[in-house]
Amino acid sequence: MVIFLIRCSIVPKLVKINSIVMEVAQKIGFRELLQHLYIAFNEQDVDRALEVIHPDAVWANGMEGGLLNGHQSIREYWLRQWSYITWHVQPMRFEMTDSENIVVDAHQIIRDLSGNIVSIRDLQHLFQIEDGLIKTMGIR
Repeated sequence: MVIFLIRCSIVPKLVKINSIVMEVAQKIGFRELLQHLYIAFNEQDVDRALEVIHPDAVWANGMEGGLLNGHQSIREYWLRQWSYITWHVQPMRFEMTDSENIVVDAHQIIRDLSGNIVSIRDLQHLFQIEDGLIKTMGIR
C-alpha cells in the first residue's frame, strides 16, 4: 500500500463546467483539495466547500441514505444537518488507490446543538476526482 502526500502550489484558473464558471485550482494535489473540503465543512462554510466539488457531483447522504446529485442538493443536505447537529470530521490518512480514486480514513464526532456528543466513530470516505474537482463521495 502506497500513500501519496503531494504538495503543490495553487494556481487559480477559470474553468467552465456545464455553463457554470468556477474558480478552481489548476495545480493542486489531491490531499490539499480534500483538506480544503474538510476544513470548509468543519467550519460550516458551504460555499467554500463547494469550490472543490464538481457541479454534477454524486454525494453519499450519510444521514438519510441514498445519493445526492449536484451542488444544490449537497448544500440543502448540509444546511439541514447543521440545523440540528454539528460535525467535526478529521482526516487521518489519505490513500490514492489509482489516478482518480482516493480513500480517506477519518475520525468523526457528531454533537447536538447543546454540545453533547451523539456519535464518535472512524469511517472511510471514498472520493473520485475528475477535472481537478471532487466528482463522487461515498462512505464505508
